[in-house]
Amino acid sequence: MRYLPIILLCLFFGLMSCEPNNPFNTGPAYDVDGNLAIDSVKIVSYLDTAQIDSLYRIHDPSGVVIIVQEEGEGSRPIGSTVVYTDYIGTLMEDGSLFDTSIRSVAQDSDIYDEDRDYSVLSFVLGAGQVITGWDIAFRRLRPGSKARLVIPSPYGYRDQERFKIPANSVLIFDVDFKGID
Repeated sequence: MRYLPIILLCLFFGLMSCEPNNPFNTGPAYDVDGNLAIDSVKIVSYLDTAQIDSLYRIHDPSGVVIIVQEEGEGSRPIGSTVVYTDYIGTLMEDGSLFDTSIRSVAQDSDIYDEDRDYSVLSFVLGAGQVITGWDIAFRRLRPGSKARLVIPSPYGYRDQERFKIPANSVLIFDVDFKGID
């Protein structure tokens, strides 16, 4: 009981722990706003120089850019909708391919994995099954659309390195939005 006032003080002042060796202190927090600011400069430069045929561009307030190349039909998906798409993922910085759902593209780009099933990807929108940038972008597209998605690092893999994806990478996805359920 003698530690109760100390614990209450810690909780009152919003401290996670009064222990000098806080096990929850894992280092500095990821700087979403700072990385968005850095990425937005890179994305503006990319959009100024990249020659991309498009019908129109959507600049989402999040910083995600959706470049619609072919318009689809029907209703845009909402949360909990199953989305079906083919995709090709590249790094904005150097254009190198890091992932695809298309077997021939994987084979031609030397990233083919014989143990992988190359087929149309399905995911539940808003369920955390894909990167946040996809959840943002696919809400803005209609089934049947073809688009290029420009995903800032905070809505991709942040500061985590992934297979062929360096930390804090801006990602480009060419998507062929096959449909919804």
